[in-house]
Amino acid sequence: MRLYLVRHAHAGNRSAWDGPDHDRPLTPKGRAQSAAIAAELAGAGISRLVSSPYTRCVETLVPLGEQLGLDVGTDGRLAEGAGGMAGLELAAALRKGGDAAVLCSHGDVIPEMLRLLQHDGTRFKDPLVWPKASTWVVTADGDAGWTKARYLPPPGR
Repeated sequence: MRLYLVRHAHAGNRSAWDGPDHDRPLTPKGRAQSAAIAAELAGAGISRLVSSPYTRCVETLVPLGEQLGLDVGTDGRLAEGAGGMAGLELAAALRKGGDAAVLCSHGDVIPEMLRLLQHDGTRFKDPLVWPKASTWVVTADGDAGWTKARYLPPPGR
């Protein structure tokens, strides 16, 4: 089973947005990044898309959902401030289903998830980084749990 951990695409500066941060959308750059992420992951056999309920995360996965004919579900365990352990609980539940899934979250949750995976023995092929629109591919090996992870840089890098 493969899990794709995506940090949301570019959404501009928090301080430049007038509304609630939860509603901050992707910028034109972010929309281009989300389309490129969709092109990159479209052939990966993904059957589940789960996002933080924040607009920028949902919008990051919409182009992939459109390509795959899948809805983007939301889960509060991926919301900003939810913590890495909550995200890993969701990942563990999805692993039991055995289908490849994409989780889209934030710059606080993704690194916490990665550090916890590393602490639990997941082998990382690449240094821990998580710029916007980047993806980590985490592979499970049966009952052994999450065994290895590799980094996909943001599109265009």
